[in-house]
Formats: sequence, structure tokens, C-alpha cells
Amino acid sequence: MKRFYIRAIFAAFFSVVSVGFLVYGDVFAAETIKLGVAGAHSGDLASYGLPTVKAAELVVKEINAKGGVLGRQVELIVEDDICKPEVATNTATKLVSQDVRFVIGHICSGATKAALGIYKDAKVLVISPSATNPELTQSGAYPNFYRTIASDDAQARLEVEFAISKLKVKKIAVLHDKGDYGKGLAEFAKKFIDDSKKASVVLFEGVTPGAVDYSAVVQKIKRSGAEAVIYGGYHPEASLIVAQMRKKKMSTPFISDDGVKDITFIKVAGKYAEGVYATGPRDTSNNPLTVAANELHKKTYGTDAGAFYLNGYAATQAMLNAIQKASSTDYDAVGKALKTQLVETPLGKIKFDKRGDAIGVGFSIYQVQKGDYVELK
Repeated sequence: MKRFYIRAIFAAFFSVVSVGFLVYGDVFAAETIKLGVAGAHSGDLASYGLPTVKAAELVVKEINAKGGVLGRQVELIVEDDICKPEVATNTATKLVSQDVRFVIGHICSGATKAALGIYKDAKVLVISPSATNPELTQSGAYPNFYRTIASDDAQARLEVEFAISKLKVKKIAVLHDKGDYGKGLAEFAKKFIDDSKKASVVLFEGVTPGAVDYSAVVQKIKRSGAEAVIYGGYHPEASLIVAQMRKKKMSTPFISDDGVKDITFIKVAGKYAEGVYATGPRDTSNNPLTVAANELHKKTYGTDAGAFYLNGYAATQAMLNAIQKASSTDYDAVGKALKTQLVETPLGKIKFDKRGDAIGVGFSIYQVQKGDYVELK
């Protein structure tokens, strides 16, 4: 059964690729299609970026074994931006200088935004598995950008609806890490709380990433009378805030985002992670292609896949499929194919809307239960 699934995930794709190989093989056999993979591959947030590298490796390995795309082998060029905007610009420049015209990444919204202008000027198409800041697609400033994850306004709306409708809270503290991703999500959460007229924001506060002590903001939460906390940011800060809240005997529900829905948060926060809520990509574990992709990771690397692995897998499939369907590596032709050509992925059958958002993907609420994230139905 497992072998069937692994074969099935590539069957449809390879049937198209093989035709392209016959048509274009003689012309492009000596050239590779360079596919950049950019994101956090070291540092505190490497657990978000490395799964996408492995996803790209697995997809490309299988496709190359079948003859490549348009008869050309796909060459991965991996660059680390450690999720820092000032590094991401160098990362983008490096990839462009190596004649990369297609990129999977970046991982963090701030780094993605910093790099996108460079890619746009160079006519590089980018698909991120995890950059959720709404502006990246909704502003219209980056027509070269696509993503296989829903945006933060959808994520924040889900968190607010959960807090008000399920947890029945009326006073909410909204915190963020002052970054493009965390602050953007927090601002949407505040707006949706205000618009609801059913609850109020009793504290809206930014914290400094990398600090070792958040006792001051924890004390503010306590004094505000907040019945729940919504946090926009990543796991290093969230784990410390939650731990310090629990050490002060505060049982206030803590709701966060896909920057926290990662096993690393649970490992760092330890027992204090129990009960924490976080939004994350919708569970597609029953999809046979998801089963196949996860089995392939387990077989190849000996471990379970990490955060955004499936989104990275789908992004790689979507990009290479678009090149194949466009019968070209031309910027405009491939961009058109991304918007018009459906592709079967572990996230379902997807294509992209006119803004670059994947149609059909969304978020769910998860809770840490007995040391693992469990999707709440």
C-alpha cells in the first residue's frame, strides 16, 4: 500500500513530464533548470525552513529520475537567510546572480518581503510555503509572488472567532513581536475583535524578539484582566512568555499562529506548552498524496516531516508543473500556467488566484495535548 501511494503521487506529473522530455530533450539536454530554495536553514527558526529543503529535494529527485522537466534536469540551489530581512536581500542577490529564475521560499514574511523586490526586478517567480503576511499578495506590489498557505487575515479571523465563540472570552490581550508577520497578524486580530462588538482588546503590546525575560509583559497581561492572549510571532518568544505565565500560576488561554505550531515550540516550552492553541495549515493527512509524501520523507530521512513540509512539497510541484505546462521557462508563460493549471498535491488539487494565493488551502485550530499538536474539529 505504501509503495502504491509513493508511486501515485508522481504518476500524473510524470506522464506530462515524459511527453516534454520527448519533445524538448534534444534541445535542452545540456542545460539545467535552476530552482532556488531560500529560507531559514540555520538558527532558531531552522525547523521552519529545513523541511522545505527536504521537500524540494524529494520532488526534484523523483522528477529528475524520470527525465526532468522539458527534458532538462532540475538543479537545486539552496541559500540560507536565517529569517532575517537584511540577510534575505543578500540571499536573493546570490540566487539571481546564479541565473536562478524560480525560487521556493522564503519562509518568514519579513525576509520574503525584503527579497521580493530583487526577484521582481530580475523577473524571478517565487512560491513561498509559509509567508503569510497579507500584503505580499493583496497589495499587488509583487506579481511574481505566490504561496501555498493562506494569509494572516484568515488566520487572525479564525483565532478571534475561536476565542469568542468557543472559549467565550470577552477580554483579550493581543501581543506581537513587532515583525512584519507577528505585528501584521496581531493588527488583524485587534481589528476583528473590535469589529465583533462581542469582546474588547484590553492590552495591545509588542515584545522584543530575543529577550530572555518577558516578566514585564506577563505582569501587564495579569493586570489587564485578560481572559485570553492572542500572540503574533514565532516560537522562541512564545515559549518564554507561556512558561513565565504558567510559572506565575496564570492559566489564561494562549492562542497563537503557525509561527508557533511547530514541534520545536513544544520541546522548548516543555510542560508549559500543554493546552496552548495555535493555528496551522488545515490537516490533509487523509489525502493519499499526503500519506505518500510523508512516507517518502520517513523512508529517506528516517524522521517525520516538520513544519511546512507539505506546503513546500506542493510549492515545488506547482512550480515545476507550471514550467512543464507552459512548455517554457518564460516568466509570463509560467506565471500564467500557475494561475490556470491545476496540479495534484498533498494539499489537494490547487492553482493560484490572480493575486497569487493558492485556491483551496486554509487554516485549522490545533491544541497541544500530551506533547503533540492535535487538530480541533
